[in-house]
Amino acid sequence: MIESTPPPVVMPGGNAIQPRMVLWCITIVAVGLSLFQLYSAGIQPLGLFYQRSIHLALIMLLAFLMFPAFGPKRKRGVLGWGIDCLFLAGALVTGGYLVLNLDAIFSRAGFWSETDILVACIATVTVLEASRRAVGFGMTLIGLLAIIYAFAGPRGELPWLGEWMPGILSHRGYSLDRVAGQLYLGQEGIFGLPLGVAATYIFIFVLFGAFLESTGAGKFFIDMAYAATGRQRGGPAKAAVLASAGMGSISGSAIANVVTTGAFTIPLMKKLGYQPKQAGGIEAAASTGGQIMPPLMGAGAFLIAEYTNTPYLEIVKISILPAIMYFATVYLFVHIIALKQGMQGLPKSELPQMRQVMKDGWHFLLPLAVLVWLLVMNMSPMRVGYYAVVTMVVVAVLRYALWYFFVAPRQGQAVTFERTRGVIWAGLVKLVQGLELGARNAVAVSMACAVAGIIVGVVGLTGLGLKFSSMMLAFSGGNLVLALVMVLLASLILGMGLPVTASYIVLIVLVGPALTAEFGVPLLIAHLVVFWYSQDSNVTPPIALAGFAGAAIAGSKPMETGFQAWKFAKGLYLIPLFMVFNPEIIVGGPVPIVIWNAVIAILALGAFAAALEGYLFTKMSLLPRLAIAAAIVGVFYPSLITEVAGVVVMSLAIGANWLASKRESQATPMTG
Repeated sequence: MIESTPPPVVMPGGNAIQPRMVLWCITIVAVGLSLFQLYSAGIQPLGLFYQRSIHLALIMLLAFLMFPAFGPKRKRGVLGWGIDCLFLAGALVTGGYLVLNLDAIFSRAGFWSETDILVACIATVTVLEASRRAVGFGMTLIGLLAIIYAFAGPRGELPWLGEWMPGILSHRGYSLDRVAGQLYLGQEGIFGLPLGVAATYIFIFVLFGAFLESTGAGKFFIDMAYAATGRQRGGPAKAAVLASAGMGSISGSAIANVVTTGAFTIPLMKKLGYQPKQAGGIEAAASTGGQIMPPLMGAGAFLIAEYTNTPYLEIVKISILPAIMYFATVYLFVHIIALKQGMQGLPKSELPQMRQVMKDGWHFLLPLAVLVWLLVMNMSPMRVGYYAVVTMVVVAVLRYALWYFFVAPRQGQAVTFERTRGVIWAGLVKLVQGLELGARNAVAVSMACAVAGIIVGVVGLTGLGLKFSSMMLAFSGGNLVLALVMVLLASLILGMGLPVTASYIVLIVLVGPALTAEFGVPLLIAHLVVFWYSQDSNVTPPIALAGFAGAAIAGSKPMETGFQAWKFAKGLYLIPLFMVFNPEIIVGGPVPIVIWNAVIAILALGAFAAALEGYLFTKMSLLPRLAIAAAIVGVFYPSLITEVAGVVVMSLAIGANWLASKRESQATPMTG
């Protein structure tokens, strides 16, 4: 049997040097935050600003407790504690001022008092510092640049800087009062839509994922994938693809997905014959796909639903086919490499049995079934997440209680008061761990959304979005393909310093209007394209974050592994193009057309994988590979004749490769 003991749950920020008292404070704040979120999600919903301000205050308290001022490897000292106490107070002021003075602030209706502006400045600085610690300096820098840009103009605080702005970027400039009010007291700033989604939908599903993770769901999904594919050629690599798709439902990060599933899959891939860089690249590409895999899609599905005013369930449904296409492409890459290198699967004796896997972990499917059922019943996603968490806890308690009171006595383990008390205490500890892990996991995404709100607020104040659209139209010359290439490059640059969620929010605010208004891309497809392209920093050198995580586990060179991940994740670039030029697979249309587009897309992606690898049934020469590349362009072109021609060329190239493999097998002398 393969060794599949799950690694210990690692708390985010847990590598910092922390005194015991600080660890207790982190646990108390984190558990309090999770209980507050559960209360507001399932028992008593709160008003918009109350929910967001309390959420942000508690998140920032956690950030300053988890991440010391001078880094995780150094003790705080007197100076560090002094700085941290100031920012802890700033976090309380940020949320508490709004909660206590909300009615008075609304009654002033834009005529802010000096206290309002002072608190707004404190809040903005506190948010930027919390983001620096929890997300990274890149996010904070972009937020700072956005604020400086708002001040740059003849009527702003930095009029001299406005003189250096190119004409298309110039604006009137705004005063400190105007900018501070926009960022803290308006509905487009810190407490805008991104933080609103983080404080409601995202947090409750991150908490759900934390409970699944802490109760062993990761091991269940991995074992199930190995039981299904382990005996096939390249079985561990195929298991990595399937396990990453499953873990994508409970993990909010491609990097977390790599280190969770890759700890098992990468060593087995290497053992089977995959090169270390290939093993790390396959895991990185598959884990990145977890972020586009319904039902959760990281935080993307919730944000897209809010921005496009589309029901969450609809986002989930239309994302299923593109996600299947992506994973099918990675799966085929894995299969082709296994064929090319003559690999076999693992022996049956080394694999878990599906019957035993389901017997041990079937209860993990119940909360997911409840989640899907309630979504189909059109219940609010926040309420759905609440019931999913409650179901997870109840199922875990019932399953363990049944074992303890009925199975254990048959195995000679008597039920005693002391043992029962110990079991109850262990269960409470596990509950607290789940509540704490959920809150810790939410810190980075919530802080990213808060700073993204600053950027969105500045874009709305200065009209930068419309100006960016004009630049995009001018540079692309009205060519949609060039415009999409610009979006891809912009997403890669943003991804070097921003998390995926923040990159998507910033990019859609800047390029979304141009894609929809100037190039005629449907709103939903524009958001999906930007969201897919925002994932590319995980697998695209020089900053292939998931690839680097895979390299660390595989023991390979980071850049080589990053290039392998980039190759295996090619669907991340091609599938959005297909969405744009064949929108029927997303926005709907006649059933035959939808089926036709889905079939030719999967065929094109498979042929692309074969052409890129130079192998399918046997080695592929240069001419058919070039023919397939040209045929793929034809398939993507929105013309039936061109599509049919592309399908014919690809079919002929694949058929010729199959016949060549048959001839080779017949020409090979039989050994006996």
